[in-house]
Amino acid sequence: MDLSAHIAALRSLIGEAAVLDDQADMAAYATGARYDEGRAAFVARPSSTEQVSAVVSYCVRNDIPLVPQSGNTGLVSGSTPDATGTQGVLSLDRLTGVFDLDVANRSVRAGAGLRLSDLNARLEDAGLFFPIDLGADPRLGGMLATNTGGSRFLRYGDVRRNTLGLKVVLADEEGTVLDLSAELRKNNTGVDFKQIFIGTSGAYGVITECVLNLEALPRQVATALLMPASIDRVPELLSHMEAALGGYLSAFEGMSGNAISAALDHVPSLRNPFQGGIVPEFVILAEISRSNAPRKGEQSLDEVLETVLEEVWETHEGLLADALVGPPQEIWAMRHALSEGVKHRGRLIAFDLSFRRGDVMAFLARMRRELPSSFPDVAICDFGHVGDGGVHFNLVVARDDARLQDDGFEDALRTWVFGIVVRDFGGSFSAEHAIGRKNQAYYDRYTPAEIRRLATGLKAVLSPGRIGAARF
Repeated sequence: MDLSAHIAALRSLIGEAAVLDDQADMAAYATGARYDEGRAAFVARPSSTEQVSAVVSYCVRNDIPLVPQSGNTGLVSGSTPDATGTQGVLSLDRLTGVFDLDVANRSVRAGAGLRLSDLNARLEDAGLFFPIDLGADPRLGGMLATNTGGSRFLRYGDVRRNTLGLKVVLADEEGTVLDLSAELRKNNTGVDFKQIFIGTSGAYGVITECVLNLEALPRQVATALLMPASIDRVPELLSHMEAALGGYLSAFEGMSGNAISAALDHVPSLRNPFQGGIVPEFVILAEISRSNAPRKGEQSLDEVLETVLEEVWETHEGLLADALVGPPQEIWAMRHALSEGVKHRGRLIAFDLSFRRGDVMAFLARMRRELPSSFPDVAICDFGHVGDGGVHFNLVVARDDARLQDDGFEDALRTWVFGIVVRDFGGSFSAEHAIGRKNQAYYDRYTPAEIRRLATGLKAVLSPGRIGAARF
């Protein structure tokens, strides 16, 4: 059967307009958020779990490889087809019809195609939100498939921690639907199967619905920019802030001076808050928050933050060079502009890394020492979630650099960095972005053989069809 016959069969299952086959119409689905560009055989856009099941069943029975795609905001080529033109894209963008808020349970059942911003807009009137803070605006299915964390992981945890249930379609000949959507926080009746599908890039099945834990919207927030006297004392600063602030501390974000400068250059509306306009080498964004409304006589959070910073200066000499308590909206606007700013500095080679918290700054210090000699004229523009050990380690190369014409240059750079991360620091080469084509070789290299055998066997049982960009 040729491709046109397959497309006709899929249209008979989910509707004429729900299957795209024109390359112009499919371009947005075949192009990733960062550089990767493939070619899709077709794009199927089902609008229900039943339609997803029908598409997956048909493709498995006819040996058609599928790449599930959510918001297509991923950065490791995990949501786009390759260049062969043989892979179909299974888009979740029409799975938005399910939305069932349970205020008493503080949970919501939602379709996997709903965007994070749309979800939180619909929850706002109830005083609730899904507490995963990201610079991008992904759809829920992709957030689950990659187990995103975000800037407030320190207080609320990652997607895995905030997921109560799922509905999943397996890539088998029946397109089996697994209903794992019990809206319970405690359920020790056997294997917690939903966790198998979180963070595994769609290789074990397509998430179509989810039940999410919600949190009360913060009603009081204070933020500060902290300039440590030296980057090697950042772990000490974090420990003091946690001890002094307890559960109030909701974010502790590290931002390099290079990344901040890139954001300020790219977004003219951002205000440079630093004295004399001189951007420090490294800055911490600290946030504290409360979910209750201000009470009479209660110390404001700005005052709480200022008191703690005064304690730091009095009891920890040489720890802080400077600090600025400022408007949260303005400070977070700068943080969220970092990614786009860095991307416009040149050719971006991005790493999403994770370490033991005490190793983050040691790794960054080592990179600042060794990268210039190993790979000259490569700028470090890092930022990330120092409070949970995560780093977006971004390297920027001038677009006219001749080395970019050599396919081996980026591979050599990635191999060098990942070797230090995994071998010397015991870190992870993928903290939040999961496994896509960009990370596949490093999964194969650094994941122990016995773990890979188990992962392969599990996929053979659950979803033997060719689904997902990652190979487990």
